[in-house]
Amino acid sequence: MSSPAEATPDLANDAIEQAQTIAIGLWEQAQLFVAGLLRPWSLYQVGIILGLWVAATVLARIFGPHLHNWMRTREGWPKWRMRFLVMMHRRLRLIFMVLLIWPVYLVMQEVTWPSRSYLIGVMASLATAWLFIAIITRLIGNAFLRGIVRYAAWTWVTLSILGLTEDTIQILDSAAVNMGEMRLSVWMVLQAIAVIALLMFLARFVSTTSASRIRSNKDISPSMQVLAVKVIQILLYGAAFFIGLRAVGVDLTGLAVLSGAIGVGLGFGLQKVVSNLVSGVIILLDKSIKPGDVISLGETFGWINSLGARYISITTRDGKEYLIPNEDLITGQVVNWSHSNEFVRLDIYFGTAYGDDPHQVRKVAIEAAKGVERVLSFKAPVCHIVGFGDSSVDYILRFWISDPTGGLTNIRGNVYLALWDAFQEHGISIPFPQREVKVLEGSELGTRALDRGNPGKAPQDGTAEEQGG
Repeated sequence: MSSPAEATPDLANDAIEQAQTIAIGLWEQAQLFVAGLLRPWSLYQVGIILGLWVAATVLARIFGPHLHNWMRTREGWPKWRMRFLVMMHRRLRLIFMVLLIWPVYLVMQEVTWPSRSYLIGVMASLATAWLFIAIITRLIGNAFLRGIVRYAAWTWVTLSILGLTEDTIQILDSAAVNMGEMRLSVWMVLQAIAVIALLMFLARFVSTTSASRIRSNKDISPSMQVLAVKVIQILLYGAAFFIGLRAVGVDLTGLAVLSGAIGVGLGFGLQKVVSNLVSGVIILLDKSIKPGDVISLGETFGWINSLGARYISITTRDGKEYLIPNEDLITGQVVNWSHSNEFVRLDIYFGTAYGDDPHQVRKVAIEAAKGVERVLSFKAPVCHIVGFGDSSVDYILRFWISDPTGGLTNIRGNVYLALWDAFQEHGISIPFPQREVKVLEGSELGTRALDRGNPGKAPQDGTAEEQGG
């Protein structure tokens, strides 16, 4: 009985021999194909195909500019329709090729032997399949992914039409690596990528549809909407990944060791990441903040755009977007200006001269605040004296607003401006500190001032004499 170490080289040798046999078979088929092309009825088919391709190129050159100019006049059309026209304009030569080759093939099927129109039929099928794939893959938004899917589909369709799929699968399957009891081949990897990509596309479509329906439901709070969408996405994408692996025959029991290694890595190197993820779930569950809330965190003030798995996005009044980790919102002190309701009270301070009647000042200040837009009238502003300063009577004016997302600095500025106009109208003055400096007689400054007033008097400290000498 042979040992596993002895069996591994035998399997590798068998795979190499199998690949060599398949390669020799393909080479023989290629030689037969080239020999068939050298026959007279094959050469004229190749000539017809080349002539049709030249004709399609000429027609594309003629009609392409006219189509482009016509597209430029189509203002107001939906974006999807314009994108479709752009795609058709780029594939105009292939479209003309399909329109020309099929009538020629059908006519030749009627007037000559089927074998003498075989190559034209193959080329017609290839051109039609390539055009169909180019149109369908245009629905994929990502350009890189669209290119991969398009070229992969073109390759597979070409092999299918030429009847080379079985040989290609055998070659790809012969290139394999044995890892314990699991055999991993290139064909299995390609299958897994294709199946997982398809399932991921379906999962994305389902999650997007579900997310739009959840967000349109007004009975669900914004934070719970975000949590529900995240949970659905995780479940769908996770299920798509594992179902795709099982569909191609990958043994998932080996992933237990990998999951254990990932757990150790999370415990040591990804503590902050896991902490932010858990904090994000806590924020969504306790509904402490939600998209649209106006919050203050340290020196950052703005409203929440979105709640992510690792951070939240806050946009300030100056257009800056801050990405704040979820852990900071859990451990730090956050001011939510619109947590339980959207009403926010603002305070501003000012002072007036002692000669002004404080009763009139309070009345004028309240009326001025009421006249400012965004200041709530049913929550009437109030004004109180808070102290007697060195040069003014100090007041506090309090008022309420219901739209903190509109900004706080601008509403304070508007109220201050209304106070200025109202005080100017009623003759109320806003004092500012003034200082008087008195020079005492006999001081050094006083002596110098007297000397400047009597320039003929000789200095008493001998300075002039020293300067003259």
